[in-house]
Amino acid sequence: MLEKFQPAKADPILGLGKLFQADPRDTKIDLGVGVYKDASGHTPIVRAVKKAEIILHETQTSKTYVGLAGSELFRDEMRKLVLADAAPSERVATLQTPGGTGAIRQVFETMKMLNPNCTIWISDPSWPSHMAMATHMGFKTRAYPYFDAATRMVDAAAMLASFEELQAGDLLLLHGCCHNPTGANLDMPTWHAITDLVIKKGAMPFVDIAYQGFGDGLDEDAAPLRYMAARVPEMCIAASCSKNFGLYRDRVGAAMMITKDAATAELVQGNLATLNRLNYSFAPDHGAAVVGLILSTPDLRADWLAELTDMRHTMLKIRTDLADALRQQCNSDHFDFIAHHRGMFSRLGLNPQQVDSLRDDHAMYVVGDSRINIAGLSGDRHKPFAAAVAQVISLT
Repeated sequence: MLEKFQPAKADPILGLGKLFQADPRDTKIDLGVGVYKDASGHTPIVRAVKKAEIILHETQTSKTYVGLAGSELFRDEMRKLVLADAAPSERVATLQTPGGTGAIRQVFETMKMLNPNCTIWISDPSWPSHMAMATHMGFKTRAYPYFDAATRMVDAAAMLASFEELQAGDLLLLHGCCHNPTGANLDMPTWHAITDLVIKKGAMPFVDIAYQGFGDGLDEDAAPLRYMAARVPEMCIAASCSKNFGLYRDRVGAAMMITKDAATAELVQGNLATLNRLNYSFAPDHGAAVVGLILSTPDLRADWLAELTDMRHTMLKIRTDLADALRQQCNSDHFDFIAHHRGMFSRLGLNPQQVDSLRDDHAMYVVGDSRINIAGLSGDRHKPFAAAVAQVISLT
């Protein structure tokens, strides 16, 4: 039976990483996989995480199971981190999941149970796993216009026009901040308009917030989501701790569902726990215990916030420096949009031939759609990269 499998399609980002590892050139730069990197090109462990792990090592007395829905401390602290007071706590059901990806999967699983004939709306472009998971699970999907390739900004008019075709019960997936892969974010007036539309249409908004704190600040990045949460009767959220806590391999995330009242939240909470049982039973505890401890301990939280602020400012400075360098190298303002984008990624708008030339001729490893990991240019790596971009543009 197993021979019926067809060869699996290679993941373009992970495949790029393998090519990078095999490249012997000491000038190579990896701008593919979305992990934060310091000036040395290393992905560090966050200071507060190290401290919290020491505390857990010294104080934990058992590795027995935690509740099916996950750690109550973690779930409560994540709810407060993401939502603050935008929705009453008694209306919010929360679930600890294996990373933000696990949270997305559990939201999709919930829709499979409640409204399997719904259409899941996903931005064009989006993180590839959004569409891949939805189609793998058999959902009808619709890609909605998002990014204007000419301006490198959000095409709000086209997007909002497409939303007029939303149907009651459809799931509208939105990036909470730091859009992946473009780096182009919705402004607040557009969030207001989307909120009005989902209320009018009876659609379910689903906000994936994987980069809270990487854009303009913890509260600033969550402000659009909180505005929506305060107004809509129901809403789904997937949150990740991979980026802002640096817990990539520990797989820490949370799914949240805002309900119309406390009784419904209690009903949803019980079903979410059962859903965990059906899919993977108990979510991994270690990383969630670390996050819960950091967020609930003032000294650890302050140190985490200070380091997160440093990471955000580093990326903002790289954006400004890269835009300036490209302006000088190309004698054009064509790439000024990079300074206006937010988060870890920007899509440069290079064609496949130019992307291949960056890799083959300059050892600059960029994803095929020309998405770059801004953090990969720390330590003044933006300078050789800007020179390489200018050269491949001039030759094509």
